Amino acid sequence: MSYQKLYTAKARATGGRDGRAISSDNVIDLALTTPKEMGGPGKEGATNPEQLFAAGYAACFDSALNLVARFEKQAIAGSSVAADVSLGHVGDKYDIAVDLHVNIPGLEQAHAEDLVAKAHQICPYSRATRGNIEVNLTTTTHA
Repeated sequence: MSYQKLYTAKARATGGRDGRAISSDNVIDLALTTPKEMGGPGKEGATNPEQLFAAGYAACFDSALNLVARFEKQAIAGSSVAADVSLGHVGDKYDIAVDLHVNIPGLEQAHAEDLVAKAHQICPYSRATRGNIEVNLTTTTHA
């Protein structure tokens, strides 16, 4: 079976971590800055690649979670995913790690964890990162 593109997002960055990121349709036009924690200026109102990755991963994972729930005919409402993307060192190289905090209000803990594990198997971001970076999952069920 061959890969069939459904959609292609296009963006261009200039100036590296202290430049700009612009999508091909100009919906995204963001100033970038290196965080102060990494020795950069941490400019107010600017973002960085880790924040953009965190937002994309969180949104994609929540969609995968809701898809799994629909497949299993399980009604879930108000789910949320918070992604913490960390940049750090592995030896002399930089690497990222992700902590996904998934909340599914109103479910039994074991059932929620099962849905999260299944979503982790089908989420395109999870599949792309599997075996490449550390991804930790935390599941809660509070309202």
